[in-house]
Amino acid sequence: MAAPAREGLAVTALRSVLHRVRQAAERSGRRAEDVRVVAVSKTKPISLITQVYDAGHRCFGENYVQEIIQKAPELPEDIEWHYIGHLQSNKVKQLLTAVPNLAMVHGVDNQKLANHLDRMVSSIGRQPLKVLVQVNTSGEESKSGVDPSNCIELAKHLKLDCPNLEFSGLMTIGRPDYTSTPENFKTLLNCRTEVCKVLGMVESRCELSMGMSSDFELAIEMGSTNVRIGSTIFGPREYPKRQ
Repeated sequence: MAAPAREGLAVTALRSVLHRVRQAAERSGRRAEDVRVVAVSKTKPISLITQVYDAGHRCFGENYVQEIIQKAPELPEDIEWHYIGHLQSNKVKQLLTAVPNLAMVHGVDNQKLANHLDRMVSSIGRQPLKVLVQVNTSGEESKSGVDPSNCIELAKHLKLDCPNLEFSGLMTIGRPDYTSTPENFKTLLNCRTEVCKVLGMVESRCELSMGMSSDFELAIEMGSTNVRIGSTIFGPREYPKRQ
């Protein structure tokens, strides 16, 4: 009987998160409606996602292709799916064909992946796909993402050479212990300024995906338009135990 209680907690947690998002937006002179809460359902069962959906939430994110292609067909079509994990070129076709309601890919970090996405979107005939350039603002070798000095080049390639993709902004993941969070966010803000200058974009039209469970309020105060929140809504991730 533990599952229903946990599912009820997810809805309560979602409402708490949305309240905190609103307060953080107001503190920075913004509207809560300008911040998208991506509920990251990684490792969580469809039943739990359904509870959050039934509470009115429509934006969900997944980190692994295998998970999202299993879950998406079993859930309502009006869900706005965000793919936020590292995407390999050989998984692009699988992802796009299985998830027609994929709204955005957060982690484009090289031209090869950009070109592959562009060709596949064209070949299956779907609407242009929104994409964000992932920037490695912490300088960790284990992290995906372009170096901040290379983000203009990739953004320019997406904007000018990938007609089936819609360059929509920038994304970053800070250090796991959040010690460098403000610096990571400042670096991404600087990248946005430079990218928008080169591309002739208005900064308010260039989205920022930064901030997770432990630092989303600071991210919003610093200008984030997407916060990726998993454990604060759904509880700790549940990985299968190794045999």
